[in-house]
Amino acid sequence: MLTTYLPALLMLLVATGVAVLLFTLTSVLGPKNMTPEKAIPYESGSESDGANQLHLNVKFYLTAILFVVFDIEAVFLYPWASIFRQLSWFGLIEMFAFIAVLAVTLLYAWKKGALEWEK
Repeated sequence: MLTTYLPALLMLLVATGVAVLLFTLTSVLGPKNMTPEKAIPYESGSESDGANQLHLNVKFYLTAILFVVFDIEAVFLYPWASIFRQLSWFGLIEMFAFIAVLAVTLLYAWKKGALEWEK
């Protein structure tokens, strides 16, 4: 079993080693000349005026979270479909249960109005 996972383990170790090495080298060798202009916060190249009177619309974030949930569904459906014949009835029942949970999630979000932009 070690020969099966050894290449993946080596790749993980090399990637981690390279990342740690690069972070260490940049913090040790990189220039450290902090100026007042570099210390001010900015977003997308423009200075921040603050968010005191800013009212964020939560519906955008709800839609994004729902997208992630159903994107994860697609991630689980592809491997299931590739080994569908090996799983037989048990795999089919389990996938129907998984899809039913996601359908209930979608119906709940729809009922609460999370998918409507205008109200």
